Amino acid sequence: MITLLDITKTYRLDGIQVPALCGVSLKIGAGEWVAIMGPSGSGKSTLMNIIGCLDTPTSGKYILDGVDVSSLDDDRLAEIRSRKLGFVFQSYNLLPRATALENAELPMIYSRTPQRRRRAEEALARVGLAERLHHRPNQLSGGQQQRVAIARSLVNNPPVLLADEPTGNLDSKSGQEIMAILKELHEQGLTVILVTHDPSVAAQAQRIVRLHDGAVVGDEKTSERN
Repeated sequence: MITLLDITKTYRLDGIQVPALCGVSLKIGAGEWVAIMGPSGSGKSTLMNIIGCLDTPTSGKYILDGVDVSSLDDDRLAEIRSRKLGFVFQSYNLLPRATALENAELPMIYSRTPQRRRRAEEALARVGLAERLHHRPNQLSGGQQQRVAIARSLVNNPPVLLADEPTGNLDSKSGQEIMAILKELHEQGLTVILVTHDPSVAAQAQRIVRLHDGAVVGDEKTSERN
């Protein structure tokens, strides 16, 4: 599903070259659940942005589902994001004045998908929010808001789900509920790639990739999922 070959990413800040990724090579198969860990500044977010086609590498090759996306233009990257990738963020990124249903519909509006309401309702029911369709974010708990964000990520039926610290703003009980949803989605066939600082969260994946200073320094199966 995902192949990264010698990926580098260098940013220019005030005329200074700042390397964020230094020759990362990584393969993630269809249906895998992979956690990416590392200290702040290790390159986790940069790697996630490249995998998610939100950024392009400075050099190297990125193959997503058989397509070399390393040097595609913004329009093609946006098309691939809408068809292949679902995103879940730590801060939920919901529109505050929109209902759960309206928030879940958003990706389909951009991709002009038909039957938006039905598909959004089905996605919200899938994460246990069938009774909260018309609630706005300020009427929902943090865990419920993250469920809306997961539903939003699913409406276009992407094969890959990218979750960036999805439990980072949640209490332990809500975090466990979100992880249970991700586990269920993985068991239904989704490829799940998760960035986390929490070892107990990472341990629920099949595999942990560790970054340090922009390089992969570890890649192991987890004992919990072997």
